[in-house]
Amino acid sequence: MITLKGAEVSEKIKEQVQDMLKELDGRVPRLAVVRVGERPDDLSYERGAMKKLAAFGLESRSCVFPADISNEEFQREFRKINEDPQITGILVLRPLPKQICGADIENMIAPDKDLDGISPVNIAKVFAGDASGFAPCTAEAVVETLKANDIGISGKRAVIVGRSMVVGKPLAMLLMKENATVTVCHTKTEDLPGTCRDGEILVAAAGRAKMLNRDHAGAGAVVIDVGINVDENGKLCGDVDFESIKEKAAMATPVPGGVGAVTTAVLAKHLAQAALRQKNSH
Repeated sequence: MITLKGAEVSEKIKEQVQDMLKELDGRVPRLAVVRVGERPDDLSYERGAMKKLAAFGLESRSCVFPADISNEEFQREFRKINEDPQITGILVLRPLPKQICGADIENMIAPDKDLDGISPVNIAKVFAGDASGFAPCTAEAVVETLKANDIGISGKRAVIVGRSMVVGKPLAMLLMKENATVTVCHTKTEDLPGTCRDGEILVAAAGRAKMLNRDHAGAGAVVIDVGINVDENGKLCGDVDFESIKEKAAMATPVPGGVGAVTTAVLAKHLAQAALRQKNSH
């Protein structure tokens, strides 16, 4: 089985970003990472994203608020970030604390700064197949991983386990746009292993550690593991039991070192795209 490393895909995306930066006449795009509280997974993602952006020649700044901030105050502060002309793109780390109305933030965020595809405008564009909308970075990272490794998507049977708005649903739209035949599975799917085995491309995005194993992988399948979990030994692992699928799958992404590295590269690409669109619209 071939291990599909995210670093190689990330390097290809970096080249695309460098080309876009040349068109910006020296202006450096800047990302605002909006974080409420100190959740370890938020901190980890923020560090990784900011490090990747710096490596790509982009700027970022952290906008941190206390976990107990009121809904009204957070909205007031978020509006300032949203309207700041020095900010090219925004990444809101979610889930937000329960006292904050996430739907209001999704509606408030400027679609041309919404790099992770949370605004209704961008979601609608993704579902309509309109390339001017920003898709959620993780969903797009799956497609980028397949393309960078010359894995054909058109005409293939793709099975996605997970139906969230972060990965499952938008990814189904992105894969259909590439002419895949897509099945989306979830907790109510009957005969999940059998349905998964039918996929030539299998994407695990359920958010449960090692949920998928050799029973779920079809012979010669390409397995993309989006999950980031901690196993019983406190180690980072995906939604796929990587060791158990080795004899059946043709290719698979590891965790860590797989799709995560591509997700932050896609974020960087979206930031450069946002800068170009903002420049052209002015």
